[in-house]
Amino acid sequence: MNEDEIKNEVVDQVNIAYATIDDLAKIKVAIGTILSVTEIEGSDKLLKLSVDLGEAKPRQILSGIKKYFPDPQILVNTQTTFVTNLAPRTMMNLESNGMLYAGGAEGEVVLLRPEKPVVPGTPMH
Repeated sequence: MNEDEIKNEVVDQVNIAYATIDDLAKIKVAIGTILSVTEIEGSDKLLKLSVDLGEAKPRQILSGIKKYFPDPQILVNTQTTFVTNLAPRTMMNLESNGMLYAGGAEGEVVLLRPEKPVVPGTPMH
């Protein structure tokens, strides 16, 4: 590492916004089953998901994962993780009631999936 890279790394470490245990406890994550996927006309990023989270009716959740799934129908019946207590948000004139919880490096996305099927709505701890 050269001197500039070392300085940048030190600055990055100083500017970390640490979350407390109380912050983390506010976030509710649960396993949901994707029931259907619809492409949103006019959006090159968003997919509209209908998700079973063990509630009376499925939730509509919009997710910016379209470019990672050329055939988004492969997501149907997939169980993965969702943040369930976000305030509703409107995008492309559609309301999203949660967030697909995924990760990955630049240019890819990884869905977190249970090893075996679980009851929709099962909380993550």
